[in-house]
Amino acid sequence: MFHGSLGRRTGASLVALSLALAAAVPAAARAEEAAKPRESTIVVTGEGSSEMAPDMALIDLGVVKDAKTAREALDANNKAMAEILAALKEAGIEERDLQTSGFAINPQYQYTQSSTGENPPPVLTGFQVTNTLTLRVRDLSKLGEILDKAVTLGANQGGGIRFTNDKPDTAVSAARKKAVENAIAKAKELTAAAGVDLGRVLEISETSYRAEPMPMMRAVAKDYAGSVPMATGENSYSVVVNVTFALGK
Repeated sequence: MFHGSLGRRTGASLVALSLALAAAVPAAARAEEAAKPRESTIVVTGEGSSEMAPDMALIDLGVVKDAKTAREALDANNKAMAEILAALKEAGIEERDLQTSGFAINPQYQYTQSSTGENPPPVLTGFQVTNTLTLRVRDLSKLGEILDKAVTLGANQGGGIRFTNDKPDTAVSAARKKAVENAIAKAKELTAAAGVDLGRVLEISETSYRAEPMPMMRAVAKDYAGSVPMATGENSYSVVVNVTFALGK
């Protein structure tokens, strides 16, 4: 019995010693790592942009009709919008590029003031129906013609145009390269001024990229033929990156 108890105590002691040694090794490694001097770094922000001619336009067109009753206003609006949709499809606009983006029926009131200065209740004079359509025009050579025809058929509200690109990947990629090049150039200039060497790249992160229309004329429809003249300009895609470099001595 005595020898058995002693054996168990000895075994338990050896296990505890092994666990202590296993825990001590990572702790020693962490302490050694913490004792090492931290690598000096420099963080630089780089910006780059690239331009691309737009290949697509987004247009908002609305039809507004007034009538004595909501039914009459709706019927008139439906008729005009149906004609516009038919004309757009005939011009080559696909179903996927047509989307109703707004619809409203609003009562119209007349507000008057009596000779005594009192404000009588408003008088209902009719109803107004508004139907707004957002469309993509992928063939920009038809843009002026499409706008002209839509107005002729009854579009009398909206007209906001946003030129964009279906696939801006090429411009964004070029902007990224310019942003990194800009960051490297800044880092070299800063370290040269400080009299230290520029080391390897430790980390690169992209913070954002955005598309901005440029007020720069690139192409204008030459044969107006009674349609709306259009200047498409260019879109500028900008990228911002943060680059962390190691510093030498």
